[in-house]
Amino acid sequence: MLDVLTVTLPVFLIIGAGYVAVWRKVFSQGQVDGLMMFTQRFAIPCLLFLAMARLDLSEGFDWRMLTAYYSGSLVSFGAGVIGTLLWLKRGIEDAVAVGFAAMFANTVLLGLPIAARAYGEDSLAPNYTIIAFNAAFCYFIGISAMEAVRAGGTGFLGGMKTVARRMSTNSLMIGVAAGLLVNLTGLPLPGPISEALTLIASAALPAALFGLGGVLVQYRPEGDARGIILCSGIALILHPAWTWGIGRMLGLDQAAFRAAVLTAAMAPGVNSYLFAAMHGRAVRISASSVLIGTAVSVLTVSGWLLLL
Repeated sequence: MLDVLTVTLPVFLIIGAGYVAVWRKVFSQGQVDGLMMFTQRFAIPCLLFLAMARLDLSEGFDWRMLTAYYSGSLVSFGAGVIGTLLWLKRGIEDAVAVGFAAMFANTVLLGLPIAARAYGEDSLAPNYTIIAFNAAFCYFIGISAMEAVRAGGTGFLGGMKTVARRMSTNSLMIGVAAGLLVNLTGLPLPGPISEALTLIASAALPAALFGLGGVLVQYRPEGDARGIILCSGIALILHPAWTWGIGRMLGLDQAAFRAAVLTAAMAPGVNSYLFAAMHGRAVRISASSVLIGTAVSVLTVSGWLLLL
């Protein structure tokens, strides 16, 4: 267990340092927002661009791994919806927002550094494959469900246009798409450009983890304890357990299996809060689940690593 904690604790200590720095006003919220802007719009897109440009597509895109992971996402979404309706006794629109938070794992800021520390940088190809589809898949499910249950709104087509517009201007998706384009076309990257991108990418995850801690100060846990338990429990336990079972059933190789289960075990990402705020539904549950889920995942992710 101590060996596992040496993998996970440094990641969460960096997050904790960012949280304390903003909480104690060593960093202002504006400074942390600027740091996150650098990582989200510049450094992490560079990281994803290089990863997708160098990805071995013949090995990385394993349909069995994607089936195991994303069937788990759908099950998590459904469990969040049903749990909100039957246990929390809240409306269907709140249920969709909670379901979205339950399925949207923090694949980049938590998933990548933990997997890299556990299994090495060379093991991350399956993780990048999952990341390439995660935002588009989750937003498609969430927007589709929300518009299907809403009377009025922009409608399904309007919702899909919103998703398409956001994905096309999202710097992370641009990094993934540009990297895939370079990969598929075989365009060479000049040495100085590749070195510059590598230098920037090397700063992405440590800076983003520190910034994530600072951002989490905003998401103070406020009431709705059962909703937070429901959302966090689905994200941290049900999603990886389902992925584990389907991955074993489909006969995933070790690298893909570890990547799918470990990524599924991550806490809800900040996009969970953004989706809830965009629709004005279950905002407190979603925001608090990001904070509490991230804190509790110190133990649950360590447990999954121990099992793996």
